[in-house]
Amino acid sequence: MSLGKVLPLSNGKTIPQIGLGTWLSEPNEVENAVVWAIEAGYRHIDCAMIYENQDEDLFITSKVWNTSHHPDDVEKELDETLKQLGTEYLDMYLIHWPVAFPRGSNLFPPHPERPNEVAIDPNPPSLVDTWKAMIKLLDTGKVRGIGVSNFTIEYIKGIVAATGVTPTVNQVEAHPLLPQDDLVEFCKKENIHITAYSPLGNNLRDKPRLTDHSVVKEVADKNGATTAQVLVAWGTHRGYSVIPKSVHKERIISNFKQITLSEEDYQKVSAIGHNNHLRYNTPAAYKTRWSVKIFDEPEEQNVDHQVKIQ
Repeated sequence: MSLGKVLPLSNGKTIPQIGLGTWLSEPNEVENAVVWAIEAGYRHIDCAMIYENQDEDLFITSKVWNTSHHPDDVEKELDETLKQLGTEYLDMYLIHWPVAFPRGSNLFPPHPERPNEVAIDPNPPSLVDTWKAMIKLLDTGKVRGIGVSNFTIEYIKGIVAATGVTPTVNQVEAHPLLPQDDLVEFCKKENIHITAYSPLGNNLRDKPRLTDHSVVKEVADKNGATTAQVLVAWGTHRGYSVIPKSVHKERIISNFKQITLSEEDYQKVSAIGHNNHLRYNTPAAYKTRWSVKIFDEPEEQNVDHQVKIQ
């Protein structure tokens, strides 16, 4: 059984190029999905305090949630994550979002006056303070690498300027409608590995399905592949590790069957984003809204909070 290609990281470790995304999947669904994925050859599992059973040969990524940005909470949440996973360390630990919610056990604390919004910490710790707490974890043996998720160039520059420590990984939404070329070029220059989540887009009802795009279908038919395989291949062509999410056995197996796009096909798929821009994951547009500007998207124009970098 092939275990797939691995990519080097700046910390001297390697990361499997194709992984399984599990964020927001139901616990029972995730347990089955992880078993199927491991049987299919996956060794890169991306999680967020969700499921329990692990294997020491896996590359496990997890993330500190928005309610635990305070420096005193970062290691506490890591310990809870390790307890849930039943492992002694994580291969990669990320700051999930550059946004701090009020501290506490409620992962989505409600806004006290606006029921359709999540509360944002009015006096949050800075990203620099949270990052300093992450750096300290490297001396504990509980993590082998640290990184960030959903961070822009500005946020990365801020934490690096203050600490001198560069994230090993930046996990971001990435697909042909959101290539983020400037961010990709910056991360490449700084030797920050990009992991692409939502590489297939997602199934939001008010957004077009990327897997249904006519050009993606055309390239898939040409290569005897599924549209999902084409979108995964687009990401691997760009040097990402890619973590498509699925809880369906057939799709999990299919997504791991890595294909290679010709340069012509890669350019053809890339072209669908030249005059289109679509970010599926903008918290200010979530059903339960986060009133904070993260990416400077149109949906973030009327928000109450800015990300506090320093």
